[in-house]
Amino acid sequence: MDELRVRKVVRTSNSPVGDYGELLFAKAFGWQLESNSAAGHDATDGRGTRYQIKARRLSAPSGSRQLSAIRRLNDKTFDYLAAVLFDANFKVSRAVIIPHSVVASRARRREHTNSWLFMLEDRVWLVPGARDVTAELAVAAAAF
Repeated sequence: MDELRVRKVVRTSNSPVGDYGELLFAKAFGWQLESNSAAGHDATDGRGTRYQIKARRLSAPSGSRQLSAIRRLNDKTFDYLAAVLFDANFKVSRAVIIPHSVVASRARRREHTNSWLFMLEDRVWLVPGARDVTAELAVAAAAF
């Protein structure tokens, strides 16, 4: 983890999955990553559009696609959710950018954690407004 931090692949001491996802989206689209203390979004683009970035590593093909908790969903602290699924070897499997409205309509509330849960199922890529960005993230990953 120390070496990954020195190389600026990860930004925290947490699991590297989230940090790596953030790095790939920032590299692929030229987004500015926010500080770790920014509430509700992880990056912004040149127009000020806010992105919440989530990543999930699938250790088995049938593994859970539940993303980590989304906080303050009703406060609309992000404009788009950018999400990536990695295979067991951290290869980009699929990636998508979806509007906040899609997340809000499909997420389910988890009271005991005061958060919302979102499943990144294959059908998400078919939702109007979803943008498949798998190829762009694969190119960014190849640069490492």
